[in-house]
Amino acid sequence: MLQEWNIGVVIPARNESKHIEHVLSTLPSFVDHAVVIDDGSTDDTAEIALSTHCSAELSLVKLDGVGVGKAIDTGHQKLLEIFADSKFVSAVMAGDGQMDPEDLEGLVTCVISGKAEHIKGDRSSHPEGLRSMPLIRRLATILLSFFTSLAAGQTISDSQCGYTATSYAVLRNWNWNKSWSGYGYPNFWIIQLAKHGWKISHHPVRAIYGDEVSGINNISFFFKVGLMMAIEHHTRNLFWLFSRKVSPHTIFAFVSYFIGWVAIIPGISTDLERTLVERGIPIFIIVLFAWFCAHIFDRMAVVVKQQLRVSSPINKTNSAKGVIDA
Repeated sequence: MLQEWNIGVVIPARNESKHIEHVLSTLPSFVDHAVVIDDGSTDDTAEIALSTHCSAELSLVKLDGVGVGKAIDTGHQKLLEIFADSKFVSAVMAGDGQMDPEDLEGLVTCVISGKAEHIKGDRSSHPEGLRSMPLIRRLATILLSFFTSLAAGQTISDSQCGYTATSYAVLRNWNWNKSWSGYGYPNFWIIQLAKHGWKISHHPVRAIYGDEVSGINNISFFFKVGLMMAIEHHTRNLFWLFSRKVSPHTIFAFVSYFIGWVAIIPGISTDLERTLVERGIPIFIIVLFAWFCAHIFDRMAVVVKQQLRVSSPINKTNSAKGVIDA
């Protein structure tokens, strides 16, 4: 427990018999409960987890290979049951030992202090940076962080870092029927958090790499996650556009997106596009400028959404009760 907040840790694990004992045995003493999600392991991950001495209470949940995203969701929901009406932070630590337990206090303290409702570990801002990360992973992280930033309407410096801490307020209002089961889970969560106005921040964490093997198929991953982010991003814009408290920034963002899309669809054009083309401006410049403006307005809309959540009378009432409306 920290500052009268309960601390829970969700540990997704699949065939992590080499690492799970170390992960559990090095959990800080302030952790009240650890939930290990054994997602279809074919080794003795579960047995080792149960036999490991751990300073926290331990729960083990077995799943049938549903994916890391679904496994983490299951862990969060388990902590909701365990802590019931108490204030708590749910942190996520991988079962492969890639996350330094010494960074955990900093992550959860950011939530407790009110800095944000969701804190993402940021390996790039740590003094050691991304130097220990394999080159391909480093390049992929930079690229995916860029596109996640566009999709979320705010800067996300290390989108693929799974080391996170989330407030109970988010979890008690989360739509558990809509999620992403695979490795694009962090990207999906960030976009959904932005959609509902939850504040996101970052905290430096150390990257640790050993003999663990990634289960990601790079080509398939980039295609699926990229398509998901594009769809969820435009869905978020439309969701806000037809909401009761639509901001002017959302309207301007939608108009800018529309101009950009119309410009690249053959056989369709606007008077503005035709005028610009007649003046010698290439279509790709029109598209890029329109989408640049759209993302500027979108970032403004995200800030407004967060401010509306904080200032909402309903939100203030529920905050006093320990619940924040989504």
